Parts: sequence; C-alpha cells; structure tokens
Amino acid sequence: MALSLRSWVANEGGKHLVLMLWLGANTWLFLRTFWLYSSGQQYHYLHQMLGLGLCISRASAAVLNLNCSLVLLPMCRTLLTYLRGTHTVSSRKTRRLLDKSKTFHVTCGVAICVFSVVHVSAHLANVVNFSARYSDDFPSLNVARYRGEDPRVIVFTTVPGVTGLLMVLILFLMFTASSYCMRVTNYEIFWYTHNLSILFYVLLMLHVVGGALKYQVNVEAHPPGCLLANQSRPERQGEEPEPSKVAEGRCRGDAQFQPHFPQTWLWVSGPLCLYCAERLYRYIRSSAPVTIVTVVRHPCDVIEVRMLKRDFSARPGQYIVLNCPGVASFENHPFTLTACPTEKKETFGIHLRVVGDWTERFTELLLPEPGAQSEILPMVQQRRYPKLYVDGPFGSPSEEVFNYEVSLCVAGGIGVTPFASILHALLDGWRCFRLRRLYFVWVCRELQSFYWFAELLCALHHKLWQENRPDYLNLHLYLSQADGLQSMSEEKYRPLSSRLLIGRPRWKLLFEEIGKANKQKRVGVFCCGPKAISRTLHRLCNSDTHHNRATFEFNKESFS
Repeated sequence: MALSLRSWVANEGGKHLVLMLWLGANTWLFLRTFWLYSSGQQYHYLHQMLGLGLCISRASAAVLNLNCSLVLLPMCRTLLTYLRGTHTVSSRKTRRLLDKSKTFHVTCGVAICVFSVVHVSAHLANVVNFSARYSDDFPSLNVARYRGEDPRVIVFTTVPGVTGLLMVLILFLMFTASSYCMRVTNYEIFWYTHNLSILFYVLLMLHVVGGALKYQVNVEAHPPGCLLANQSRPERQGEEPEPSKVAEGRCRGDAQFQPHFPQTWLWVSGPLCLYCAERLYRYIRSSAPVTIVTVVRHPCDVIEVRMLKRDFSARPGQYIVLNCPGVASFENHPFTLTACPTEKKETFGIHLRVVGDWTERFTELLLPEPGAQSEILPMVQQRRYPKLYVDGPFGSPSEEVFNYEVSLCVAGGIGVTPFASILHALLDGWRCFRLRRLYFVWVCRELQSFYWFAELLCALHHKLWQENRPDYLNLHLYLSQADGLQSMSEEKYRPLSSRLLIGRPRWKLLFEEIGKANKQKRVGVFCCGPKAISRTLHRLCNSDTHHNRATFEFNKESFS
C-alpha cells in the first residue's frame, strides 16, 4: 500500500514538526551546556578535577530540567479542554495536536528516564573523582572531606546523593508500572505509582539545594592558571598549560567558589504551579457528589448510569473521571459521556463494561441484587447509597466530528461510547452543525451488543427520513463472530437488521466508496476500538489508494 505525501502531511506532519522542535531544543540545551562546562573559565578548576563527567552530568541535567517542566503540561487536562473549546485555538490542525498530549507526555517521560541514567552515571564518576582528585589548593571546591574518602559515604551523606537515589527509585517504579501489560492487568499499581510524582518533584527541589558543584566567582582577579605570589612558572620540560587557558601575570587574589542558584526551580516552578492550581480547581469542582438517577443493566455485562450534577455542562464526545470512595478512595477512572446535559434534559450518562476489579465492585454497589435489570432511584434517596464524584468534563478527539462536512466514525464493541453522545446531539438537531454526512461503522462480536444503542440509532434513522435526509447517516453494522443465522428480529429494529452484516468490514473498499462520493473533501476519520482496527484505519488514511479524491484525517480516541 503506497504512501500518499499529501495524506501523510495532513495526518503526521504536525506531530512530527513538534517532535523535531522538541528534539532540537533538547540537543541545543545538551550541547550548549556541555560546551559551557568544558570551556568556561569559571569552571576551569572544577573541570580539571572532574573531567568529562562534569560536562555530561550538567548537560543531561539541563535536558532533565526541560523535560521535567514539559511533562506536566499535557496533564493539565482542564487547560487543554479550555483551549480546545474556545476560539483561542481556531485551527483544526492545532486542535488535533492537542489530541497527542498523552503521546507527548510519554515521550517526555521516556526522555527523563534515559537522561536520568546518563546523569546518574556521570555523577557516579564525579563522586569517584572528588575522592581521588581531592584539591589541597582549593578546599572549598571539594565535596569529599579528605583524599581517598569512600565514594559510597559521599553519596549517602550528602543531600544531592540521598535525594538522587530516592528519585531514581521513584522513576524506576513509575517506568515499570507504566508498561502496557501492567496498565492492563493491574491499573491500580499504575495509578498509585504515578502519584509518587508528587514526592519526585519535592525531592527534585531539594536535590538542587545541596550545591555540590561550584563555579569560580572572581575570574578577573584570579584568571584560571595564574601564578600565585610564591609560585614560579613551570619548567620548559614540564607539562605546559594551553596558552589560551593561562593568563599572563600573577593572581591578584585567591580563587573563590560558590554554588549556582538552583536552575531547576526556574524551569519547573511555572509548570508545577500551573499543574497544582489545576488540580486544586479540579478538586474543588469535583468535591460535591453527584445524584445517581438511573442504573440500567444492559446485555454483555454493560451498565448504564444516569447522573445529575448542579451546573454541569459538557459537549458531545467529551469524557469524565469517576471516583467512588466505596470502591477505592484514591482511584479515578475515565469514562466517555454517552449522553450530555441539554436544555430539555439535565441528566448525563455513561456506559461502562464490567471488566476488572474496580468495575466489578462498582457494579455490585450500584446493583446489589443479582439479576437486577434496572433501578430508578428517587431524587431524594431514603437509603444509604455509595457516593460518586465526577471530575470533568475533558476534551477528546471525538469533539471534532462536527467540524468536518463528512466524518467517518468507527467503533469496536464498547468503543461506541464516544459516538453515542454525538448521535444524541444529532437527534436533538443536526442542522446547526457543519457536518453534512456521517458514516457510522460499528463492529461487535456479539449480537446483543447492538442493543445498547439500538433505540437511539432507530430514532435518529426515523428522524432523518421524516426530514427528507436519509443520506445524512450511512450506517454499517458488522457482527464479527456469528454462530448460525443471527439478526435483530424485533419489528422496531428493522432499520438496523437491514444494515447488519456478518463478518468484518472491507476497509479498503469502504474508503474507496467514501472517496468517490466526497471528492476533494477532507473526511474526518474517528476511531475508538481495538488496536488492529486502529492500525488499519491509520494506514489507509495515509495511503494513496484514494488519490485525487478525498483526504482522510485520522483521529484516535485516547484518554489523557
């Protein structure tokens, strides 16, 4: 499948540009700092003592400062949601870059881990050199108390050494718990270890207070290599210092050294304060529990929860974060809104699949009686019921569905949830949106899964037929695994049964069909489902199989 340059630029150009700028900034910082500590006169004596380890440790520290500040910005979800929902970011390309915030966060996190290894390795060499090359001429420059001091003693008895070891331990726990297999099998470990980032930044602030590395403050009075009053020039046969690094004449005073003002504070304080302010705002916003109005058990272990919260507003495609202290006080889980509050209806809802310990315990609290299909709770509850807190809403790629004239939404199983709220919005009124045609593909393994939103799909179908726009919604339902002949036999679901196919979609033919029908248009492709489907769609969006037709812009649903 050949690659289309135009499609590749539309889908990958922005993120690769940001990646190149990020790589350029890291490279420039590393080289600039390396050169400063290797050739700067104020670091002459320190460089003589530590050698290459000084340059590498300080250069890697500069890169760590940059990434420790940048890694926080993608996690400011409220800020990103605000930028997405206002006219501040008017360009669709720029808004699509916000969808890569999680990827950028992971990239910065990997860079922090890699350069932490470099930084620690260089400082281990520095500790050995501090001990072996103890300076009798400049006692204030030393970290070791005497020549030949055990390097392990230096590490375990200094603030930079102890805090550095603790930060390495925290990074190791966070890195290993962030692997895909760990997040899938035991999300709680990932969640709790990531909260150690608070302790990490506290230690980072203390780490730079130690002032182990010092620079010379009186270079003019004491040029590096100058001769003291009781010294004479070295013999000709001795090792002659480089002329560029030796000042002519004698010293006008002894060399004086002092530690730098901590640069890390300047780098990290802004993003850290912004992140802390956002977390405080989110805490206040989510401090009041919501009122659970309706709980419905759907087929295939899916639970629908309808809630009510004062002054809550959301846009179709957004998601919220749930916290149920009755299940776990410090665990928060994201769920896409399947119904948003409107002028006619103030409730909002989610659909969650019972998979994993948290959802199982949450379901037991919602529907304690086995086999209970539905429970409508009174607005003023007379019995004890577990509290539920909602944080959000937060932005997602699915919000962009309405900003294209033509959109293709592809859902796999429970991945239909981001598009359910969009279908609800179209049912309330589709004329106010820019969207003029929606292709909706839903792939499920079990026939019963289609009943989750069967009534919604049928209602939207009938509405569009009544308003003489049957071509507005192009619906494709696929049952990937079928034992014998299966169909939705109910009369009210006839519009769906006629569009139900057995097997898997033929994606290439579908893209060619959409490309022919929408020549020279930009088609938004939105996917929420298994990685196999996502990879196939992503590859087709970048291919030239639809050249001279439509340009497909790929958007993948991903919680930040």
